[in-house]
Amino acid sequence: MKLIIHGGFFSESSTSNETKVAKQNALLRIVKEAYAYMENHSALETVVYAVSLLEDDALFNAGIGSQIQSDGKIRMSAALMDGTTEKFSGVINIEEVKNPIHVAEKLMPFDDRVLGGSGATNFARTNGFEVFSTEIPQRRAEFEAKLEATGTGTVGCVALDKEGKIAVATSTGGKGFEIPGRISDSATVAGNYANSFCGVSLTGVGEDIVSGGVATKIVTRVTDGFSLEKAFEKTFNELKTYDGFAGAIAIDKSGNIFHQDSHPSMVFASFDGEKEEVFG
Repeated sequence: MKLIIHGGFFSESSTSNETKVAKQNALLRIVKEAYAYMENHSALETVVYAVSLLEDDALFNAGIGSQIQSDGKIRMSAALMDGTTEKFSGVINIEEVKNPIHVAEKLMPFDDRVLGGSGATNFARTNGFEVFSTEIPQRRAEFEAKLEATGTGTVGCVALDKEGKIAVATSTGGKGFEIPGRISDSATVAGNYANSFCGVSLTGVGEDIVSGGVATKIVTRVTDGFSLEKAFEKTFNELKTYDGFAGAIAIDKSGNIFHQDSHPSMVFASFDGEKEEVFG
């Protein structure tokens, strides 16, 4: 069993050492808690669980603590992909739910598995998800002061369970101050993709990630015989042509874990039951 999570880029809000240590501790706590959960649950269930824990932590820009858009509202996106069935589900620009990843999970059995805007929010309401404001005072202060947002905040998880099944989940609170209706990479196959060979979750500037089709490219290359490292190398080299801003985490079917960013520094943690790694 292997697990890796990410929580956006270190520069996403505060870059103090206090924040760095807090994020390191939070990521290690969450990755270990999710790993323990996977002892009795599938990879698919585990990535949802891990991302929900990240959504519940105000240190990260997803769920609680999501960024505020230019019209003063919070809209979030999240997606889930099962590497075994290759089914993808997601919500785009959903409003006032505590855990967008849970709504994405609820959509998995439906024929219409990716919903946006009011359709996503209405689906949540009709399926028992209560109205919940994810705004925190820090985000409101940033909005009112018209601070520049870095647009690099997303959380994600890739899991390989004891049966060798892979799943991936990704969630974001947006880049902040964006035009309402803007669609991020998180609920697309550019930012969240898995099959039986590999799973990848992205963070960074959504437009750059979509332009590069990053998650899909990495998974496809691993499927076609590239090593995980070589698939990352080729894909991230292609981002350089337009200075693409991205970070990615991945696990392949052999249990190899890999992560890379194009600009410093993606925050992440991984755990395999014995060895832990966290961003430095």
